[in-house]
Amino acid sequence: MELRALVSALGDFASLSLAESWDNVGLLVEPSPPHTVNTLFLTNDLTEDVMEEAVQRKAELVLSYHPPIFAPLKRVTWQTWKERLVVRALEHRVGIYSPHTAYDAVPHGVNAWLAKGLGACTCVPLRPSAAPSQPAEGTHRVEFCAGSTEHLETVLSKIRGIQEISCLATLPARVEGEEQTRVSLSCSQKALLEVVALLSQNSLLYHRTEILSLQKPLLPHTGMGRLCTLSEPVSLSDVIGRIKSHLKLPHIRLALGTGKALESPVKKVALCAGSGSSVLKGTEADLYLTGEMSHHDVLDAVANGISVILCEHSNTERGFLSELRDALAIHLQNKINIIVSEKDRDPLQVV
Repeated sequence: MELRALVSALGDFASLSLAESWDNVGLLVEPSPPHTVNTLFLTNDLTEDVMEEAVQRKAELVLSYHPPIFAPLKRVTWQTWKERLVVRALEHRVGIYSPHTAYDAVPHGVNAWLAKGLGACTCVPLRPSAAPSQPAEGTHRVEFCAGSTEHLETVLSKIRGIQEISCLATLPARVEGEEQTRVSLSCSQKALLEVVALLSQNSLLYHRTEILSLQKPLLPHTGMGRLCTLSEPVSLSDVIGRIKSHLKLPHIRLALGTGKALESPVKKVALCAGSGSSVLKGTEADLYLTGEMSHHDVLDAVANGISVILCEHSNTERGFLSELRDALAIHLQNKINIIVSEKDRDPLQVV
């Protein structure tokens, strides 16, 4: 598959518009065209060992969940490991693509996979994602009524001369028993200032003006984190066992909430793969599940009677890769070979 066609298909699988504004997602390294991809290589973190594995497996594109290029590079030399990744990628004609938080947000993404470890439950995003655009053009809708048809035509003529005006419509209306004409239009923030300035020249029109901010609609089942309500309450001890089994971990870290014990029932779990403090903070739940949290955020949760399970950052993400491989195989109609790294692992271990 041609690289750009594959990148487009990956965007269809999970729109990059869902990624956080601070993130660095998409095609990060592109070999000179034409570039055909026969093997797609999946990893959570692109380290030098993983890059060597990708080269040995003859991959033409690496999909690295975490972006290996995040802070801007001022040079590409052999001095730092991230610069060497770029050098190796270009030397061996290997592209690098990163979806990161776009995969956190989608309904079939990382957080949905992490929630499967809890057992039967219903989940909603903790921070829902908005659609990339409003259902209509413009950021605002302006509506006003006018009684004088002749004067209205003069106003409408001036409005039509303003750029970034759309959906201009008129319809008959009865206001306080008087036949009038109601005008509605959509406009940009810039055009709104001009429309308001025009209407303010006529106090009667201005006092009958309504301005509505057009909000982007929220996308169902899409967003950061998840608040999961278990079908039946289970003990904290049972939840720990389920999570360790799902993530294939011999150990997790646990902070018991004030007044809680291993036998305490768990009904609501707030989770966020990776580093979840900012997403989880302030959420009412029996348990927080994430990869890592700051010491003080853990103390805050515990003081509020919320237990905390930490599994290390990438341990809450890496297991998704196998599910991703199968999902992408279907999405890409088995047109390319998709393999998961065997060298990719969390840098921290219990010794």
